[in-house]
Amino acid sequence: MTDKAKSAELIMQLYDLRREPVMREARNWFFNFNPESIEDVQRAAMGEHSAYYRMVTSYWDMACSFVNHGAIDPEMFADTNGEQAVVFVKLQPFLEQLRATVSPNYLRHVEKQVMGMPNIEERLARMREMTKRMAQARDAAGNGQTETEAAKA
Repeated sequence: MTDKAKSAELIMQLYDLRREPVMREARNWFFNFNPESIEDVQRAAMGEHSAYYRMVTSYWDMACSFVNHGAIDPEMFADTNGEQAVVFVKLQPFLEQLRATVSPNYLRHVEKQVMGMPNIEERLARMREMTKRMAQARDAAGNGQTETEAAKA
């Protein structure tokens, strides 16, 4: 069993890494990234935002590997982090293709950690809906529509 105090210390260190200015920019970019196809993912991974894409995905896979290998208590990690599930929900539809082209282990640690969370299917469904609504709101703001008008379109 992982020592709770050590888990808390490691979680705080991971949090400090998330506050680094470039990582914060990368996380903001990823939060607004809503891929609808494998091509969208490939463009992100290979295009002008490649560093941001790789920074966020590799950070969360690394952090989740600490949990999966017992360095951080899984329950404590799940209680204090949710962003890894957002990364997972955005890329889950494309994981099979990504694993075929990038690596068979691509985001395996994120997947294992996220799928082990309580009530995960419910949580993922809510996250999918939330990211869809947020994308609609951003699109609406860009087009001068209200969120309700965008949702009806």
